[in-house]
Amino acid sequence: MKSYILWDHDGVLVDTEPWYFEATRRHILRLGVDLRLDDYLADMALGRAAWERARALGATDAEIEAGRDARNIDYQRHLSEEDIEIPGVPEVLEALGRNFSMAIVTTAKRDDFELIHRDRNIVSHMDFVLASGDYPRAKPAPDPYLAALERFNAEPHEAIVVEDSERGLRSAVAAGIDCVVVESEFVRGQDFSTATHRIGTLAELPGLLAALNG
Repeated sequence: MKSYILWDHDGVLVDTEPWYFEATRRHILRLGVDLRLDDYLADMALGRAAWERARALGATDAEIEAGRDARNIDYQRHLSEEDIEIPGVPEVLEALGRNFSMAIVTTAKRDDFELIHRDRNIVSHMDFVLASGDYPRAKPAPDPYLAALERFNAEPHEAIVVEDSERGLRSAVAAGIDCVVVESEFVRGQDFSTATHRIGTLAELPGLLAALNG
C-alpha cells in the first residue's frame, strides 16, 4: 500500500528545466564552453555541474562563480517572464491529496522555488517541501528522498517517487523507493530502465496509483 507521494519539482510540476539550461548555456559560453543539451543532460544524470567543463578549459573559481551568479539572475528573469505551467497539475494534486500525504523533494534553490510559487496553488497540497540545503547531498545521491521518508516517519515501500530525469530516478532507486517517471521531451533519451513505472502524462498517475493500491 502506497501512502506517500514524493514529488520531484522541475519538469514534473513546473516546466522550468529548459530555461535553466538556456541560462546556463548562455553564460557558460562566455567561459569558452559551447554547451550542448546532450552533454548537459549527461552531466546532470551523474550529478556533475556543467561548470566543470569550464574549469577543465582553465576557468578560475572566480570566473565560474561570476558565471553562476549571472546565470542565476538570468534564470530568475525567465521564471518571471515565461510560461512554465504544466497543464493538469493542480487537478492531479487535488485528486491525489485526498488519499495521500505528499511532499516536494527538489534540488531547486529555495529562492528560485519561492519565486516560482509566489502565485501558484501547488505547495498548498503538500505536507512539506525539501529544497537545496535541506539534505547533505543532492540527487542522484539518495539523501533527499531518505530525508523525506524520515520526515514522514515512513518506510520506502510505503512511498512512491514521481520523477522526470535520470538523476532523480537514480536518487529514488538508491533510497529504495519505487519511482514513476513522467516522460518529457526535454530529457528524452536518458536511461529510465530502472523505473518501476513510466507514464506519458501526469494525468495517468491517479489511475496508476489506484491500481497499485488495489
